Amino acid sequence: MTRVVVKLREGESELRAETYLIQRYGISKSQWKRVKHTGDFRCNGAPAHGKHTIVHTGDVLTFTTEKPPNPAKFPVVPEHVPLDIRYEDDDLLAINKPTGMLVHPLYVHPSGTLANAILGYYEEKGLPYRFHPLHRLDRDTTGLVLIAKRPELQHMLTKHGTIKLFHRAYLAIACGTLPERDAWIDAPLGRKPGSTVEQAVVPVENGGKPARTHYTVLADVPATKEHPALSLVRLVLETGRTHQIRVHLASLGCPLLGDDLYGAASPLIARQALHAERLTFCHPITKEDIVITAPPPADFQRVLAFFGAIETETLKDFQ
Repeated sequence: MTRVVVKLREGESELRAETYLIQRYGISKSQWKRVKHTGDFRCNGAPAHGKHTIVHTGDVLTFTTEKPPNPAKFPVVPEHVPLDIRYEDDDLLAINKPTGMLVHPLYVHPSGTLANAILGYYEEKGLPYRFHPLHRLDRDTTGLVLIAKRPELQHMLTKHGTIKLFHRAYLAIACGTLPERDAWIDAPLGRKPGSTVEQAVVPVENGGKPARTHYTVLADVPATKEHPALSLVRLVLETGRTHQIRVHLASLGCPLLGDDLYGAASPLIARQALHAERLTFCHPITKEDIVITAPPPADFQRVLAFFGAIETETLKDFQ
């Protein structure tokens, strides 16, 4: 159940509840339709009708925007799995996801996912929420996943279509030397012909979707007998396409270290060397600027040892 205290702008004495919730609070029109049909929309504790109810500053609106469970869909079973919680308030939750964990269950992998773990956490705390992730990470990519506790919060942070109102920064180790120290990769992405898994750079006229990644090379080391030339890279996503960082770096001839799908396996790390390190956003309810960080895990840190001289100053933002 969502509880909203009405705050009208100076000079406004009244507003329809529907107008206030869509234009000021930020729920979507489809969510508003669910509110109208659940029968539990109330103003100051009394049943109310969104189109006819006039709200004033200080009024309290309560409602539910959750979709009813669809029995035909794959069920997500709550599981009590340890979580590395990096941020939590009444509206949002940020988890530092370990390697090997899917975000959503699959029919062939129905348990042990982040969705199972989050529902188990809510169950332990007696919270009535469902799983509303703002974005996803690949199974073997580690780092921060931002989760809305209610669907309207999910809409508030993504309501401008593909332009997200939160920003993600990643730390990666790429093979080879990138062509520039600081640059944008602007290359549309789509499904690789003949593959059900791989993505590729695909022209827009052939169905590719716009994709932009900014990268900054933090440090690099030459090739040795132990490893190829390596580049430590900070990346910021403007869009969030499937495998975006992995494909964009591979398109420059510098695939992620350990990425056996777009590059090659490595004895240095048993997965792609990619970590979602930072989330920044303006909180949709409190309007505070929020910054959440999570340091790279042990397997990533071991490879960082090859970059020896960079540890403190260059990586201070990643601690």
